[in-house]
Amino acid sequence: MAGNGLMMQYFEWYLDDDGQLWNRLKEDATHLKELGITAVWTPPAYKATGTNDAGYGVYDLYDLGEFDQKGAVRTKYGTKAEYLAAIEALHAEGIAVYADVVLNHKAGADETERFRAYEVNPENRQEKRTDSYEIEGWTKFTFPGRGDKYSDFKWSWEHFTGTDFNNENGRKAIYMFKGFDKGWAEDESVDNEHGNYDYLMYTDIDYSHPAVVKEIKKWADWYIKETGVDGFRLDAIKHIHDHFVQDFVETIRAQHGDDFYVVGEYWKYRYGTMREYLEATDFTFDLFDVALHQNFHAASQQGKEYDLRNLFEQSLVAKNPTHAVTFVDNHDSQPSQALQSYVEPWFTPLAYGVILLREQGFPCLFYGDYYGIKGPNPVEGQQAFLDKLLYLRANHAYGEQRDYFDHGNCVGWTRLGNEDHPYGLATVISNSDEGFKDMYVGEQYAGQTFADYTGNREEKVEISEAGNGRFPVNAGSISVWVKDAITQEQAFDADAVEE
Repeated sequence: MAGNGLMMQYFEWYLDDDGQLWNRLKEDATHLKELGITAVWTPPAYKATGTNDAGYGVYDLYDLGEFDQKGAVRTKYGTKAEYLAAIEALHAEGIAVYADVVLNHKAGADETERFRAYEVNPENRQEKRTDSYEIEGWTKFTFPGRGDKYSDFKWSWEHFTGTDFNNENGRKAIYMFKGFDKGWAEDESVDNEHGNYDYLMYTDIDYSHPAVVKEIKKWADWYIKETGVDGFRLDAIKHIHDHFVQDFVETIRAQHGDDFYVVGEYWKYRYGTMREYLEATDFTFDLFDVALHQNFHAASQQGKEYDLRNLFEQSLVAKNPTHAVTFVDNHDSQPSQALQSYVEPWFTPLAYGVILLREQGFPCLFYGDYYGIKGPNPVEGQQAFLDKLLYLRANHAYGEQRDYFDHGNCVGWTRLGNEDHPYGLATVISNSDEGFKDMYVGEQYAGQTFADYTGNREEKVEISEAGNGRFPVNAGSISVWVKDAITQEQAFDADAVEE
């Protein structure tokens, strides 16, 4: 990947149901390129339970906003033609596109079917609370609006392992289907929370069924050829048989090349668990660094009581950075969501400084942090400040990294630059009082001055003969120091001259 790779998650949970996201993304492509974005993670593009569904209540994987199903032709985000146009615009700017792929479950079935099932204990899904009995479940997917176009596969109860609703009596429970080779995935192949976390929601797909595996692989091949996407973000993989996930990714790469990028959402907070999953899947793809996100959340909640020297504790980026996608927040952690663990706005700039200006990890910028979050608990975006950090990443965050994590409330690091990007930087963050770090930036700067590109500090820092400087930071803030000649205005002017 040339330069500093940077992904952007281009959605948040409470976007307006106006069908305009793909059009906005198309218009934003040039701007994203200017920010240094190298890849965009788009929301689920296929038909869900309705246009007000963010896309995770998956109905028809083949309907990208092309057929009149679930009340509309378009999805929440637009039509298929608009989706393809957005991808084309991003590709024209050299930006890769990663599709959000939700394979754990299906929702919004067209018909009910009768079959036998057990009620299980929600806290221990391997414990049956009843003998098997006949229920009526929403498990028949015939896709009347699409028919057999692209695929004639029709889903029925034998393609699933469980559901959560008995239409016969309106009872809500977790039902495990009874049948030949039925039951949850083996305990060791999925997360062991709740005894066995194969079942998550809606109607759970059975990846021990050969016809299901064949159909999903066929769909993936079709989707990539149809859209030209460059990678997948795999949703909720801790609920899916790990052998299937590995086989799925390996099959895609055999068909479309080893460069096809894949990152999985495995929502666990400890490195040991993430390491075990990476090992079980033979390090086939990357994972989001949920542990680092959780540390950011804790730091934002605890303020000066949090020891910043522990920011990378249990994190994937500290232990296995080549497989770590770092992030501050996403659609699941934002306010009012099931996994709510939102980083408080005061700490958001500090957290982005960590993921954008350090050497390790593949960072992901969240739409909600940049453009703002809507919904019942709206949050303003921090675009103006993030633009500064994004500029610094694109132009200064290169070369050797030296860490100064020697104080619980004030830490820093420097990047010394490289041949193509000779101007490094010095970053300092504080979660308590005003502070400073004595750090090395290079003897070549002896006698020269550094300025805070963020604008949070106005004074200059003179570099000693040994290449060191004393770099201050405001209370509960971040400062990023660069060679004084590279002020904000001059930097942008220099860019304009180069262009």
